[in-house]
Amino acid sequence: MLSELTIRNFAIIDAMNVTFSEGLNILTGETGAGKSIIMGAVSLLLGDRASIDMIRSAEDTATVEALFHLHAGDGLRDKLAAWGMGGNEDLLVRRVISRSGKNRVYINGNLANLAMLAELGESLINICGQHEHQLLLKEENHIDILDAFGEHLCLRGDYETLYGRFQSLKEKRRSLEALNRRREEREDFLRFQIREIEEAELLPGEDVILAEEKTVLMNVQKLMELATAAHEILYGRERSLLEELKSVIAAVGDIKKIDSRLNITETDLEDSYYRLEDAAYVLRDYTRELSFDGRRLEQIEDRIELIHKLKRKHGPTLSEVIKKKADLEEELKGIISIGESLEEVDVTMKDVYKDLEKKSRELSVNRHAAARRLKVDIEREIHALRMKAAVFEVVFKEEDKREDSFTPKGIDRIEFHLSANPGEIPKPLQRVASGGELSRVILAMKHVLARTGSVGTMVFDEVDSGIGGATAEIVGKKIKDVAGRHQVLCITHLPQIACFGDRHFLVTKAIAGDRTMTMVRALSEEERIEEIARMLSGLKMTDTTRRHAREMLMMAQRSK
Repeated sequence: MLSELTIRNFAIIDAMNVTFSEGLNILTGETGAGKSIIMGAVSLLLGDRASIDMIRSAEDTATVEALFHLHAGDGLRDKLAAWGMGGNEDLLVRRVISRSGKNRVYINGNLANLAMLAELGESLINICGQHEHQLLLKEENHIDILDAFGEHLCLRGDYETLYGRFQSLKEKRRSLEALNRRREEREDFLRFQIREIEEAELLPGEDVILAEEKTVLMNVQKLMELATAAHEILYGRERSLLEELKSVIAAVGDIKKIDSRLNITETDLEDSYYRLEDAAYVLRDYTRELSFDGRRLEQIEDRIELIHKLKRKHGPTLSEVIKKKADLEEELKGIISIGESLEEVDVTMKDVYKDLEKKSRELSVNRHAAARRLKVDIEREIHALRMKAAVFEVVFKEEDKREDSFTPKGIDRIEFHLSANPGEIPKPLQRVASGGELSRVILAMKHVLARTGSVGTMVFDEVDSGIGGATAEIVGKKIKDVAGRHQVLCITHLPQIACFGDRHFLVTKAIAGDRTMTMVRALSEEERIEEIARMLSGLKMTDTTRRHAREMLMMAQRSK
């Protein structure tokens, strides 16, 4: 139930706070006072798209906030708890629209998104207004109305799961068939690529090792010169570094025989000598091993070119080329087994098709039964709304029950037909219903569906279009009846409907300075009489119209 609605800087609304009650809440006011603006704000709380045009002039943001009371056992509590947004009896929803484009949605103080808001909105508020006329005229919506009335949504959910699985299997089979058609060509191609990598006999890190060896071969002369020069300095020439170091060791030994205070260890000097001697031998052997091998250089360059070619073709690194071979082998294995995969898919599709067909027929049987009940209930309602000779039909369009007749909603195509006058054959709603007749059919639908719906609040936004007089009084009673099961917000221009309200709000527009503002306030009993009288007579009110208004309110209260 919608307990409280707060609107700030929205269109011509500066600041507004309205507390609604259970039962029937009536909103009235002059044309252009801002009633539709309030409904626009409520629609935002259901996930409708926002626009910066909705923000009041000279303001940066607009805010719409609503407090809902959730009843015990309400599935919304579990949903909120699953989202980590609390699960108690109160739900606070806030929507902020910003000129910067940074719009925000909050649920119980937690940042949320429009999809979550729309999911909640489906169970919070149902708006029945002029837009619903168009929804009712569209044939594709009729099956949804019938399923809601027949309470088939769970059964339809089972069907939709099977339908989705069957469509996935069909797509998988199409892919396998396409792959199978080019199987031989693809298989040859994969075998060629595998063989190409296989014959290269690649080793991990081989490209790095080869690059190093190539660098050495291309610099043999320089390496020879450097190594020889180093060997000569250490050992080869007269008065080499090692000979000089021997003299140093001998001198240190003689000094220490005379003066032990010299802080040089002969052992350290000898260790240095032997390490340098080892280095001299290594350099000598290194120069003996160095030689330029043109044939080997050519082999290395050919090998490096082969590896680069494979890397360009299969991956930027050698490790990825080696991995690609494993991937190609896995794909080849899958292609070889396509025939087996097709057989498995066919077997599964056959089983799913049987289940889908069974579930679709079960759903169809339930729909036919629900259609008969809906016809009776709708005709009862529209007859009471002074369409005594009206005939309502739920027409099932016959289709061949083939695989391609399955749709996401089942095998049935349904259309609502109406005959508003005696002797006329029922025809599709969009071809026969006038505005007033549509209003009554919609109200009849809502009155019937209200018995099964779980939505907490229903909004009737000027559904009195095209009706008046005694029919308007009956419509008021019907809306009042709906309010016995749901909280109802009703915007109306008809006093015959307004007098049935449990609480009456007046929407007014005023100019303060150079700004226009919309305001809403709850009416006292005397103020309500004045408003009903205004609705009866317009600007000029007399004691007679006030008496009439008082009588209408008293009669409406007695009829409760």
